[in-house]
Amino acid sequence: MKRAITAVVLIAALTGCASESTGDAAPGNTETSVGTELPTIEGSITVLAAASLTDSFTEIANDLMEQNPTLEITLSFGGSSDLAAQIVSGSPADVFAAASPATMTTVTDEGLTASDPVDFVSNTLEIAVPVGNPGNVTGIEDFTNEDLSIALCAVEVPCGSAADKLFTSLGLTAAPDTYEQDVKSVLSKVELDEVDAGLVYKTDVLAAGDSVEGIEFDEAPDAVNKYPIAALKDSATPDAAAAFVDYVLSEKGQAILTAAGFGAP
Repeated sequence: MKRAITAVVLIAALTGCASESTGDAAPGNTETSVGTELPTIEGSITVLAAASLTDSFTEIANDLMEQNPTLEITLSFGGSSDLAAQIVSGSPADVFAAASPATMTTVTDEGLTASDPVDFVSNTLEIAVPVGNPGNVTGIEDFTNEDLSIALCAVEVPCGSAADKLFTSLGLTAAPDTYEQDVKSVLSKVELDEVDAGLVYKTDVLAAGDSVEGIEFDEAPDAVNKYPIAALKDSATPDAAAAFVDYVLSEKGQAILTAAGFGAP
């Protein structure tokens, strides 16, 4: 049996995001990022990752630990801005995967990455509604309807920033009833039938299965989020941290992410 991963869902603080990140050189051994066999890895690492990566990173970590019995991986998920703030404040971590380059910049501006972050996937927004669509939501314009109960991510986190960018580009003024601290919290509101609609990522709708209904909309490509990943400079096990990043970038890692609904970076 595969060993269990410690997966901690962190509550995101509404911290600010910095400017866009620059640089896209791969960390660690770049030869492994094209699917070649990784060396044996040992040690313990903590990976901080955006909430929308929960399912795919859990599968990736399980695969990597199964191949390396002496490797232990702890996964902590939450809003990217909160995770970045934790790293800057000195919380121990070995790898950071954010849901936007701007959030990663909070960490790179402090010189806390071992090398330049790499964009490894992209994600698009999708409308999630409760089963049966009781609010009769049909498109993104319905998010301006004050008669509907609407959930959005807080603008300080990447899913909220993407939503804000989308509404601005369309000239729409959203009328949310609640701002949530990460995308999984928005999805939970929809699953529990507490709101008529929420704006989440395509991957979250797929992961939710039959517990919600997804509504795609033509304007979604106007706000695509790219996800960067980097090993962190102060990792006590830098080889294991770099190996995790390499596995995410490898053909096997990318196949897991593609199956979860992520797009190319």
